[in-house]
Formats: sequence, structure tokens, C-alpha cells
Amino acid sequence: MHIDADEQLDRFTAREKTPYKKYRIGAEDYRNRARRADYVTAVNEMVARTSTSLAPWHLIPANDKRYARVAVLRTVCGALRKAL
Repeated sequence: MHIDADEQLDRFTAREKTPYKKYRIGAEDYRNRARRADYVTAVNEMVARTSTSLAPWHLIPANDKRYARVAVLRTVCGALRKAL
């Protein structure tokens, strides 16, 4: 599942402002975010090297959480339908 950098920052900010979610965000999240380009490169390489016709990666856009959840369910159901 993929979110863009702006959405990630918005979610970080929202967590900091929500009392029951504050514990879920910390300095390490921002440290890792600073290396986002490295993570994106690593993920792209991993997908390119490991996705096969028998075990494909499915990249899900996830800026919209509800859309992403439906997309995951459709992907899984589609794969099950194809396999059966």
C-alpha cells in the first residue's frame, strides 16, 4: 500500500494532535521519513526483483483509506476467483 509524502505528513500531524493516537508517532517516524527516497528506491527494487506471475505484487494506492481497503479486498477476491 502506497501513500504519498504529503499524505504521510498529514497523517503524522493528525496523530500528534489526537490524544489517543499520540503514542503511535515518535522521533523515529520522522527520522525514517527523512529517508523516504531510500525506502521508495528499495521497495521499487524489491517489487521488480520478486514479483512473478505466480506470486505478483499488487501495489495499492492508499491516500484514501476506504478506497485502499476496498482495493485490497477486490485484489484478494480477484486472485481467489482466478485460482479457483
